[in-house]
Amino acid sequence: METVVSGIRSTGKLHLGNYYGAVRNFVQMQHEHNCYFFIADLHSLTTHPTPEDLHANVRQVVVEYLAAGIDPEVATIYVQSEVPEVAELYLYLNMNAYLGELERATSFKDKVRANPNNVNAGLLTYPVLMAADILLHRATKVPVGKDQEQHLEMTRTFANRFNRMYKTDYFTEPHAFSFSKQLVKIPGLDGKGKMGKSEGEANAVYLSDSPEAIRKKVMRAVTDGGPTEPNQQKPEAIQHLFTLLEAVSTPDTVKHFDAQYNRCEIRYGDLKKQLAEDMVAATATVRERIHEISNDNEYISKMIRHGNEKARESARKTIADVREIIGIRKF
Repeated sequence: METVVSGIRSTGKLHLGNYYGAVRNFVQMQHEHNCYFFIADLHSLTTHPTPEDLHANVRQVVVEYLAAGIDPEVATIYVQSEVPEVAELYLYLNMNAYLGELERATSFKDKVRANPNNVNAGLLTYPVLMAADILLHRATKVPVGKDQEQHLEMTRTFANRFNRMYKTDYFTEPHAFSFSKQLVKIPGLDGKGKMGKSEGEANAVYLSDSPEAIRKKVMRAVTDGGPTEPNQQKPEAIQHLFTLLEAVSTPDTVKHFDAQYNRCEIRYGDLKKQLAEDMVAATATVRERIHEISNDNEYISKMIRHGNEKARESARKTIADVREIIGIRKF
């Protein structure tokens, strides 16, 4: 089976965008590929989380991965910082990554503009750490969004440069994982863009949210005054509500409200109530599992240790090979 690697930053709870855009695919993927799913706590250090938040967020992502259906006996779930070989390979790859190419990375330039007072070396070399995550397990497939495609291209650059420098074919080029069906992009409740943690608590519906919290968030979602003529194009904020409806509701439900909109008879309050109830139903099983697993500290610790060791088995082999290729040998 081909090896797949994917990580998620430990910056908080998982939301519907994470679930429908990635985690649901991971659950299916784990039975068809050799999968490594890691919690990227080292990556999150670029934003300087408090020690308490960092630890709690790592634990939360592990719990929610398990609750969503990732099987730790089939896939490997591990914490990035618990595999020291990540940092070692990151060091070696940094020696062959050049300032100009790192400064040209779109994500780095975006972060510099957004946070001019936090332009740290970790942000600059972020693509190198991502490359280390991928190459450490000799992955051939990487599920990435549009915003990570350039980083994956840089990973291929670093792999090929290593091979040329040391006259080897050790690293293979990883490519973007192509799902059989179109990726689902889940919009936020603010009517502006995708669902995300950085846009604020009210913008996202989290897998662990209570039914009451989901209902309150959805009822506050952005709408407009309603259509003024039959079959008119939906504004962005309204289209986002229908996209959310398509993700969690039945086709008949979507058809019903779409017909009402086209006849200028839509009542957004009714749509939101239906959307909220369907979100509550769609997240019910995962939410129950989150609460169940969260209360079992022994199980969580056991699964993390188990995944970390599985990841280290793969990582130790790669680092031993890389050290030999480079010429770092014991005397």
